Amino acid sequence: MTFEYFFKLLTRLHIQNYALIKRLEVGFEPSFNIITGETGAGKSIMLGAMALLKGERADVKALFNTEEKCLIEAEFNVKALEIEHLFEENDLSFEQDCIIRREIAPTGRSRAFVNDTPVTLDVLSQITNKLLDIHSQHDTLLLENSTYQLDIIDTYAENQSIKKTFTELFVKYAHLKKELDELENLNNSSLKSNDFDSFLLKELIEAKLEANEEELVKTELVKIENAEEIKTKLNTVKLQLDDQQYGIVGNLKAAAASLDKIAIYDQDIRQIKDRVLSCYEELKDVLAEVESKEEAVNIDEEKAELIRQRLDLVYSLQTKHRVSSTNELLAIAENLQNKLSTFANLEEKIEALKLDVAHAHTQMMLKAEELSQSRLSKTKDLANELEGLLKNISINNAVIEISHQLVTPNKSGIDQFDILFSANKGIKPQKLKSVASGGEFSRLMLCIKYILASKKSLPTIIFDEIDTGVSGDVALKMA
Repeated sequence: MTFEYFFKLLTRLHIQNYALIKRLEVGFEPSFNIITGETGAGKSIMLGAMALLKGERADVKALFNTEEKCLIEAEFNVKALEIEHLFEENDLSFEQDCIIRREIAPTGRSRAFVNDTPVTLDVLSQITNKLLDIHSQHDTLLLENSTYQLDIIDTYAENQSIKKTFTELFVKYAHLKKELDELENLNNSSLKSNDFDSFLLKELIEAKLEANEEELVKTELVKIENAEEIKTKLNTVKLQLDDQQYGIVGNLKAAAASLDKIAIYDQDIRQIKDRVLSCYEELKDVLAEVESKEEAVNIDEEKAELIRQRLDLVYSLQTKHRVSSTNELLAIAENLQNKLSTFANLEEKIEALKLDVAHAHTQMMLKAEELSQSRLSKTKDLANELEGLLKNISINNAVIEISHQLVTPNKSGIDQFDILFSANKGIKPQKLKSVASGGEFSRLMLCIKYILASKKSLPTIIFDEIDTGVSGDVALKMA
């Protein structure tokens, strides 16, 4: 006959259509409960159902009736636990009486609910791991875990406030250190590229590019290359306008004078005369512009060659940078300037950040040392209390030692503790996996949970076959 022990929080368990159970409804007392029965009575099935609530993989083979869905539901009183943040983080309503439900359909599809809200198995596991602690005599991995042993010491030493402050300082330090590493890596990786960027920028600056320069230069080159024809045509126009015998300007002036002599006889003729005079004045202005333009046109092959060289430079830079205009080249120059300006200040930023990192490290280490001292001040008391409890449950030669070594700072601090155990006189305490039998381990876990329960609210603890390997007298003492 074996026993499973259930401790507080869990108030109700409902199992339907699971394994050999068609329907089961169990209520639990608020403190200590024992479920006992012959081998095969169904105790392990209940544990299997509880494991489903902790997010373990569902199997349709576990259905009692494969045509109906399986339902596992448990109700917990979570008033004493500080887990509201878990519900807030997962957008769940927090109730003092929390209902966890898991359903398995005949198709194999599984669904999970927290207070009737659908959740993923990850979320289900996060929450139920704070509500249920299922421990079997073979489950040594948890207690062997150094992080868990550290949590035991912190709980015993009531280090919650110090540890929270340290964790915040560690996160701040880690963030700053990561930022510094990234900046240093960026600085190192960009040294060569900065040299090349500087060369490119210098080349663009020396080119003295102007907006829309390419079109303007091309237009000027066309004028110079066709200067002879332009000058000849302008000269022809000038003669056509200003020839003494046949020039349009002179003839218009003469026509206006003739019309003026007869304008006194006819109002319409006066208007025609005015229009001729207007054309005369306009053509005089045109003639002046043609003369000015003709004088300004020069056949300058040397200048044409300079412009061709300028265009060659512009085209070469465009090809090099894979763009098609001087405006794009100017944009590239601006980007290079900004990039180099940023890296010019990078070393200053790195030096400033180094000071921040050093300050954050100092603050973190001061709190880490405070946390470490608090832990060390309680390890002897914890070992003595565990030894006393173990002797009360017939491990008369129990010896507990808690070894300590400093480690690189991490989110838990700068300490690594190992709980060492010996149940036999003359045997040096060693790590648990090396010396603890199943029965001894079960009793040690019971003592640890007993001590922790006086320091903080614990989840429902389920000991699977905790009486295995112990005598009736020891079992009574454990109870």
